[in-house]
Parts: sequence; structure tokens; C-alpha cells
Amino acid sequence: MKKLILGLSVTMSSLAFAQTTPTNTPSSNPISFGIKGGMNVSSLSKDASVDSQKSKIGFNAGVFANIPLASSFSVQPEVLYSQYGEKSNYNVLGNKVSASTKLDYIAVPVMFQYNALPNLYVEAGPEFGFLVSAKNKYTVDATGQSTTTANFKDNLNTFNLGIGLGAGYYFTPNIGLTARYVAGVTDIIKNNSGDSVRNNLFQVGLAYKF
Repeated sequence: MKKLILGLSVTMSSLAFAQTTPTNTPSSNPISFGIKGGMNVSSLSKDASVDSQKSKIGFNAGVFANIPLASSFSVQPEVLYSQYGEKSNYNVLGNKVSASTKLDYIAVPVMFQYNALPNLYVEAGPEFGFLVSAKNKYTVDATGQSTTTANFKDNLNTFNLGIGLGAGYYFTPNIGLTARYVAGVTDIIKNNSGDSVRNNLFQVGLAYKF
């Protein structure tokens, strides 16, 4: 994971340096860098073993580079710290138990963007995720007692693949509002013999270009 992030950083630096030399690029717009962050609303695909499932609120934050490919097209690689998970309810020996699952990823989306209007874009592309930690908090509703598990990431697949669809609007050349939905493709459970469990995520936040 460290090698991937380092490699992406080197690539961004190289592309930025390349802007200072003459090229035959189809777009005269320079590469721009920025930071972004916002709220996650995450869930997991339906699990027949639980009584009910709810979305969980988290956050995302990180950096990006926007690389023009043509006058209206660009590619935007990002490196984000992103929180996934869900809330669920089920019965254990007649006791109603509430669980909160928290999955933290280093996410590397690579979004291909089209500027439908000068300040408005739509985007689509893959997101590559690398699991950092995984914790569960259980609460027995009748007693109010809570227990938080240790990191159980060894039970989960380290790599996660999702497909993102989104849009964004820049109010100024530097500040924009972003929204994205990421649908999980891969099973998060290691050696899963049952139905596939996949991450699903909706993000909304702000982006700032330097």
C-alpha cells in the first residue's frame, strides 16, 4: 500500500513538472492539485442473518490531482481516508443486539470527468480500496451494555474494488461541491461461503483547488 501511494505521488509530481516544458497535449489547461473532504453515508449489501440494516455516517478526506485530457475531459486520481460500515440489529439467545461496524480504508479513486458546463462536471471510474482497520461495537439493548471488538480485519479482504459515479459544481475557480456514489464490486469477507457482502457508499463534500 505504501508503494502504491508513493508511486502515485511520484506520478503526480512528474506530471506537474511536465507542465513547465512544451508538449503536444490536446489541452492547454494546467494540471491542478487540491484537497477535499466531506461526509460518508455507507452501508453493506443485505445480510440475511440480521433483522435490520441501517446506513452509518462517517467521513472522507484527502488530496487529488486534476489532469486535463482535452478541452472538456480530465482524469482525477485521488488518495482519501474513507470510513465505511453500517449499523444492524439481530437477536442472540433471545436478546436484541445492536451492532455498529466501522471499516476504515485508504481509497484511491481514479475518476474520468466530463465538463457538461464550464463549472459543472460528471464523472465515473474505479475506486481501489485498502483496508486499514475494522471494528464492531455491540450493544445489548435490554441492559445497555456495550462491547467493542478488537481489530478484526484478518477476517476481511484487504483489497476492495468499487465503481464510482458522481458530479461536482465549482462555485469559484477554487471551491466546489462534490457528490459521488460508490458501488462495491468485490466481497469484503475473506473465504466467504455465503452471499457476497459488498460496500456501498454515498459521499458529499467540498473540494478546494490550489
